[in-house]
Amino acid sequence: MSGDEMNPAAVAQPVEDVQGDERWMSQHTRFVQECKDAEPEVLFVGDSMVQLMQQYEIWKELFSPLHALNFGIGGDTTCNVLWRLQNGELDNIRPKAVVLWVGTNNHNHTAEQVADGIQAIAQLLTSRLPKAKIIVLGLLPRGEQPNPLREKNAAVNGRLRSLLPRLGQVQFLDVGPAFVHSDGSISPHDMFDFLHLTAAGYRALAKPLSDLLLQILEETPEEKRAPLV
Repeated sequence: MSGDEMNPAAVAQPVEDVQGDERWMSQHTRFVQECKDAEPEVLFVGDSMVQLMQQYEIWKELFSPLHALNFGIGGDTTCNVLWRLQNGELDNIRPKAVVLWVGTNNHNHTAEQVADGIQAIAQLLTSRLPKAKIIVLGLLPRGEQPNPLREKNAAVNGRLRSLLPRLGQVQFLDVGPAFVHSDGSISPHDMFDFLHLTAAGYRALAKPLSDLLLQILEETPEEKRAPLV
């Protein structure tokens, strides 16, 4: 996007409480409190794809041992995640790695806008956590058969591949193609509703992600760890 054009996918905003139960803000408040109580090595932040990960055994098996926090909220867009990170969810913590996974819920934005919104979040993370490595997960294909939303997510990923290398401490990991069969279909074995992952789906994602996280954590010298204040 041109430098003079405001990207609506990079405008920080909380979720409007249309249902009246304050659940979204309550989750955000809990995450802010966790920043005061925990000393994470890894921070996961994003939408339901992040949130649901901790409901499966793979989280306990591979990510809990890495002292990971999970700041995922179902339905979040890039705008919502940006607002959360600007309003307390990065305070008092200094993780060595951050896993960012968001964008598939940005239905009102173009692929270019979504990618640039993800880049804006990555830029915020690198600014606030200059010693951390940032892993941006590619948007997964969605829908049982090929469809416009799947094409949009692929376009987002394509743009991210060109944008993110400009941010030195950011890496892009795309495991989406592994979920698409040769006939273009996606199996309910991997995505129970052709969007959200099953236990098997998360296990397929977790292996390359865990390997990358372990590599990052092993490369980070112990002396780089600053005490929490």
